[in-house]
Amino acid sequence: MNRAAPEPPPEAAEASEVPPEQPLSLEFSLPVTEAARLQRFPILAALRLTRITTSAEEIRWLDTAEGALAAEGLLVEAPRRGPRRLVGMAPPVAAPWHPGLVAPPLALLGPHEIPEAAEGEPLTPFAAFSGKRQTQRLSLGEAEVQASLLLGHLRSVAAEREVARLVLAGPAPSVLDLAQRLAAALPLIPPSQSLAAEALGLATGQAPKPRRRGAPDTYGAESLEAVFTLAIGHLLEVALFYAPIARAGLDSEGVHQLRVALRRLRSLLKVFRPVTDGPESRALDGALRDLLKLLGPARDWDVFLAGIGAEMAKLSPDDRRMLSLLRAAEGERQAAYQALAAVLDGPAWRLTLLEGLNFLNGQPWRLSADAEARTRLDAPPQGFAAMVLEKRWQRLCKAGANIAAMAPAALHELRLDAKRLRYAAEVFAPIFPPKAARRFQRRLAAVQEELGRSNDAAVARDLMQALERDQDRGRAWAIGMVQGWCLARSITDRDGVLAAWKKLLAKESFWSAD
Repeated sequence: MNRAAPEPPPEAAEASEVPPEQPLSLEFSLPVTEAARLQRFPILAALRLTRITTSAEEIRWLDTAEGALAAEGLLVEAPRRGPRRLVGMAPPVAAPWHPGLVAPPLALLGPHEIPEAAEGEPLTPFAAFSGKRQTQRLSLGEAEVQASLLLGHLRSVAAEREVARLVLAGPAPSVLDLAQRLAAALPLIPPSQSLAAEALGLATGQAPKPRRRGAPDTYGAESLEAVFTLAIGHLLEVALFYAPIARAGLDSEGVHQLRVALRRLRSLLKVFRPVTDGPESRALDGALRDLLKLLGPARDWDVFLAGIGAEMAKLSPDDRRMLSLLRAAEGERQAAYQALAAVLDGPAWRLTLLEGLNFLNGQPWRLSADAEARTRLDAPPQGFAAMVLEKRWQRLCKAGANIAAMAPAALHELRLDAKRLRYAAEVFAPIFPPKAARRFQRRLAAVQEELGRSNDAAVARDLMQALERDQDRGRAWAIGMVQGWCLARSITDRDGVLAAWKKLLAKESFWSAD
């Protein structure tokens, strides 16, 4: 008689839900001086299984004379060996992506094949790489990782640049473990653009474009977990792109965009805590918080000097006391940027980024999830999204019920509630009907902007404490002028806050609209 197989115990059933170990290839850039001695680096030497194999490497990139392919975000890549291939300079918007991924070619081409986007025009080389590729196999416990180093020169007609790219390939945990060990000791970080895009920038002199920008685009995500992973990968890529711009400190945009990306990441981790919480999530949140503490002063001084400080300079263009105050403020800004640069140049930033990649690829929330949590992760995201957004919306409405009479401190808390709702709405809006979502986000952004003006004035008053000098009557006068101006502005800004708030309350929430 046939007997049914016994059901597995609960532990075995849950273990079957653990995500299988996936292969992963991660690309990194590093200074050529470090790459040249990488093969002698003690970490790699201790793990090496085989001798290093070295081969010559040449790659050419082609486009039409008018740049028709580049205009579509495409190029033809012709390696020394193998077929030519059509490559994209950025991954498709809706595709899962995170820093370090190596995008596969869009198509393999015949020897004389011309892509459709070229419209029949002949292709000519505009840039090339020449150098060598060094490959070795490394042992990490029971796993193997292949390390492939591309080292050489990018050349165009007008310019030349040394480049080094390292690709680690193998089981995801081992690749990420090795990457973290290397990044702790070397300036090794995922590149913010592909080698093809870097070659185009060298040839044209154009600044690189971000592969991801702004809030995450989660359109098309069919499960709650897909929304989460798409958003994390997107925001890590945004942060990667803007970190060196923030490091340079040539304008305020780098710090602003990096700060917003990290804030959005922290918000995302908090929004998804009911289904993804754990020690790994908390550790990543703590690392992001520490970075944001350094970005805060740089951003505050940027906002003051570009806003209230600039207004005061116009009001008192020849007043030595005010000019002295503004020079001191610029000194504080420079000091804040120097402190930030020290962190972005060191291992803390690199390891935080890799911690995010480890969290995303390792999916620790799956390892600890019970059956109910797994069901929620696999379910369509709209139900969870509506619950989160409605809860934050009700909190905002309750907090702002007496907005006309609220003190500045209460307005600041209201602004934080608006920001929390806005960050959550940005993540979930793409999975709802777009028209209503855009209207709601536009009105919520207007409220946050109006409240932000009042907050800028409050922050400026606090910043003045750093500029005080004992027994300096001129400095005291200038600080008094700034504080008085801030107080007056916080009063006059109230009308804008009330008008924006009224418009927001008149609009139906997009997550509950029919």
